[in-house]
Amino acid sequence: MGKYSDLENKRVIITGGASGIGLATSQRFLDEGARVVIFDWSKESLEKALSENPRLSGGIFVDVSQHKEVEAAFQRTDEIFGGIDILIANAGISIRSPFLDLSFEQWSKVLRVNLDGAYLCAKEAISRMAQQRQGVVLFTASTNGLEGHPLYADYNASKAGVILLAKTIALEFAPWLRANAICPGYVLTPMQKAEYSEEMLEKMNADIPLQRQASPGEVAALFAFLASDDSAFITGQAIPIDGGETSGLMPIDF
Repeated sequence: MGKYSDLENKRVIITGGASGIGLATSQRFLDEGARVVIFDWSKESLEKALSENPRLSGGIFVDVSQHKEVEAAFQRTDEIFGGIDILIANAGISIRSPFLDLSFEQWSKVLRVNLDGAYLCAKEAISRMAQQRQGVVLFTASTNGLEGHPLYADYNASKAGVILLAKTIALEFAPWLRANAICPGYVLTPMQKAEYSEEMLEKMNADIPLQRQASPGEVAALFAFLASDDSAFITGQAIPIDGGETSGLMPIDF
């Protein structure tokens, strides 16, 4: 079991929960004794996650950028849980592209999944949490939402939007609901490995003060803390977990 006893039996939905940060987070909440349903748009990843994690209460195939699919997925979760205590809106995509090569179709797709998806899932979750006047909404944002990164205009804009969405929700629904955005830096996920060569990953590590990327489990640990009563006075924040990446320039090694 985990360290946060108040998470036991909490009803948790994790989007993008079948791989990477989402899967690690679902495993962490299961270890905390929570009840977890995962959403994902990869049927293959969903089937694998469900077969390898029999403690999961369910897995639902859903494209979070599609309004009707999100509505149906939450209705299906109502049948499983009868409500929701914690939403982790984690689903996201990233496509590396120079700005002038960035098509409107790609821009729209990234914004739909990363920002529209966060909005749609949060709205469904909060409408249910309002009935019990209690809940926690956590978003996976990014350090890309805190500062500019070349070649990721669409992704950067979407994650900046997620951060302000979290802050707005925190203000509108306080004091009974808390909302925060976690801002990972470089995390060694399947998505990361698919985008970068080994040489590129080594160069990234050299630019991070802690000289490595985070593991998905380290990000999952932050989600567990922010969902727990130990963080009861933390809301409306964008919290980096980045090995010091956004602290400033690294010192020159004389």
